[in-house]
Amino acid sequence: MSSPTQAHRSAEEIGRTAAGPRPLPALGAQRAAAELSHVDTTLGNGLRVLAVRNATVPLVELRLWVPFGGEDRLHAAIAEVLAETVLSGTARRDRVEIDAELALIGGDLGSGVDPERLYFSGSALAEGLPTLLDVLGDALTGATYSDTEVLRERDRLLERIAVARTQPRTIAREALQKHRYGDHPVTRETPEAHEVATVTPEQVRALHAASVLPRGSVLVLVGDIDPQSVPAEVERALGGWASDRVAVRLPVLPELTGGDVLLVPRAGAVQSQIRLSTQAVPRTDPRYPAAQLANLAYGGYFSSRLVENIREDKGYTYSAHSGFEFTADQAVLNVEADTANEVTPAALLETRYELARLGLVPPTAEETESVRQYAIGSLVTASSSQAGLAAQLTALASAGLGVEWLQQHPARLAAVTGEQVAQAALEFFAPGRFTGVVVGDADLLAAKLTALGGVTVRD
Repeated sequence: MSSPTQAHRSAEEIGRTAAGPRPLPALGAQRAAAELSHVDTTLGNGLRVLAVRNATVPLVELRLWVPFGGEDRLHAAIAEVLAETVLSGTARRDRVEIDAELALIGGDLGSGVDPERLYFSGSALAEGLPTLLDVLGDALTGATYSDTEVLRERDRLLERIAVARTQPRTIAREALQKHRYGDHPVTRETPEAHEVATVTPEQVRALHAASVLPRGSVLVLVGDIDPQSVPAEVERALGGWASDRVAVRLPVLPELTGGDVLLVPRAGAVQSQIRLSTQAVPRTDPRYPAAQLANLAYGGYFSSRLVENIREDKGYTYSAHSGFEFTADQAVLNVEADTANEVTPAALLETRYELARLGLVPPTAEETESVRQYAIGSLVTASSSQAGLAAQLTALASAGLGVEWLQQHPARLAAVTGEQVAQAALEFFAPGRFTGVVVGDADLLAAKLTALGGVTVRD
């Protein structure tokens, strides 16, 4: 232990010796992905069940993904209220009894919704899986949506929407969605408060009956379980959840084309939100592994070029990031940064510069190997826990993929060549392919941003 009077040493000092900087240890050899004992099957009611054994702890993680698209203008508002109240009581259990039964198995169960899906997530002691499934099945087939619960949760939701609509990230996300997709249902991530205020218990019950359907849905279970026995357990608990109709998927998104960035005025804002987006390729495309590595080199992790430029070198932003966004079997690539008003034009300029530089001066062999190791390592790390593996598999299953894709992806990343990364950089990161928004104070930003070119101001 150092004495109280000992001078504090910086990280740089700690990392140096009399002979120079301490050498970093060499990267270890990449291990092959572990085999996962699993079952992937579809039940008679059309529900796909993906059960995976991961016995690191005596728990089980549950994820249910129900396609929940809707084109009616009020769909988003009713769906939000439904997600808030689907676990508030059934014909067999009230809210207190649901919570009590889950507590006895060390469990929890929650629900949420977005324009693409209604989802349930929960966990419990592995021995409590039958109870967890029974509670879920009860909610799916017998949720009552009592007037009292619906009206109470509706009022709480109105308060949360009011707060959310004051948040810069929410405002920027909504602006980007509308700029990309117009009036497509995918843009209704946060419903309008006046629409939520009109939702009735009858509308919620009707939406449940019409749209909470097993055919086309996916149930993922990961934990200290025997995958072979899971389908029968799910059949017993959810066998009564049945319909000949198929759950409603979100309409196909229009393909993005490059175009001007739209300046969305937000009077008095002290910060601006830069959001750029372009069409990308889905996970099943042979070019995806190379595009994934190119994205990491551009802005996908802390040592990327974008972060090094506008955060570390110039201090324009605290955080900058780029990454893929998947909707069904489609994908886009997003770039985002929040900046102070006085540096917003410069930050946009440098963001575009790094896009162009990635194609013209592609990642070096050292950069490529660094992002490759990061991609493989982060995938393995994210899949090592039960919750992380369940999240990964749910995202894959919603696009029709499964355990095999996850296990084979490290090998695909390992096989990517530097030439393929360079080609992906040139193909997907050309500045002209991007469109997007800047949300900020137009009085301060309009003249400088429009002078950059490729920026228009919303009326």
